[in-house]
Amino acid sequence: MDFYETLGVKRDAVADDIRKAYRKLARKHHPDLNPGDKTAEDRFKKVQEAYDVLSDPKKKQMYDQVGYYSENGMPSGGAGAGAGSGPNMGFGGFDFSDVFSRAGTRPPGGAPPSGSAGGAGNFQDIFNQWFSRNEASPQKTPQKGTDLEYGLNIDFWQAIRGTQVKLSVIRQEACTACNGTGARAGANAVCPECNGSGNVTQVAGAMRFSLTCPRCEGSGRLGNRCADCHGDGRISKTEIVEVRIPPGAQQGSRLRVAGKGNAGTFGAPAGDLYITVRVEPHPFFRRDGDDIEIAVPVRIDEAGLGTKIEVPTIDGRALLKIPQGTKNGQKFRLREKGVLNARTGSRGDQIVEVTVEAPVVQDERTKELLREYAGLHPDDPRAEIWSKV
Repeated sequence: MDFYETLGVKRDAVADDIRKAYRKLARKHHPDLNPGDKTAEDRFKKVQEAYDVLSDPKKKQMYDQVGYYSENGMPSGGAGAGAGSGPNMGFGGFDFSDVFSRAGTRPPGGAPPSGSAGGAGNFQDIFNQWFSRNEASPQKTPQKGTDLEYGLNIDFWQAIRGTQVKLSVIRQEACTACNGTGARAGANAVCPECNGSGNVTQVAGAMRFSLTCPRCEGSGRLGNRCADCHGDGRISKTEIVEVRIPPGAQQGSRLRVAGKGNAGTFGAPAGDLYITVRVEPHPFFRRDGDDIEIAVPVRIDEAGLGTKIEVPTIDGRALLKIPQGTKNGQKFRLREKGVLNARTGSRGDQIVEVTVEAPVVQDERTKELLREYAGLHPDDPRAEIWSKV
């Protein structure tokens, strides 16, 4: 699996591009938003796995160099596994034979070069230590936990008035059995190989390598892998997270719940939980930012003579004055009858568009009145249009 292809980013993508791609795909394929869809669940796991590697600078570096990443550092079918075919070919298909000969060391699978210095370090040993990890202990580098993305559907009134919801979130928490250390309880002696530093130095010819201590795997302490978390220091748990949606939440609003993402490793802080709000439309009220828009019909006599009518608002009924001679499509503003903005503390307005409805003529008396009206007002209302074309 190509992690870059999984996230849909280029190989030279920066951290911000990787994070944005992950959040977009996590929202799309999250199991909570695709109930019963096994394909979406599998896709979500792959996206999580790709982001876990590409968001970690050290894991990403190994992946970019050898085409795969695994905790024990050995090839597991990734792009870099088995890339070389010759006896001196290293990971990724690079030929190290010249380096071996200059360092006076034996290349992997080959015979010792003539005249080699007996005290020179062996590149094969160094590479084995670089790419092979002792599975008894994990790498003890604290890393901040990754962020989580969830989508939340709410109805129109929940968005207007605000609400409190409970989300079932699957997140990684610090393992209680080992207190997040990844090591079995009680196994915490100082490593005699590196004297607690976590690193050892090896020499190959004129080159010096600082390598992770093979005995303690960089922790500086001797310990066995925790049986509960298998050395990761974290375990997956489902947690009920209570989230407050403030009044006036809009479509696409993103809420941040600090510290409710995945737990960090070895004492590092947890990531955050980001919730994207999706608001279901209302059959009558339309929302434009903090304003509410509606359309109400009026009779021709109400528009011509003027009147007062009741119109619905998100707070109930309100009285609207229709001036004499109101035209079809004319808009009126009801101040502070819109949505409360929780950030500014102010309310938007309600915009009322008037649609003038012609009467349905079913009797002779109404026809007479309309003919009389036409005689009193013979002006052509389309004259202005013809003057412009």
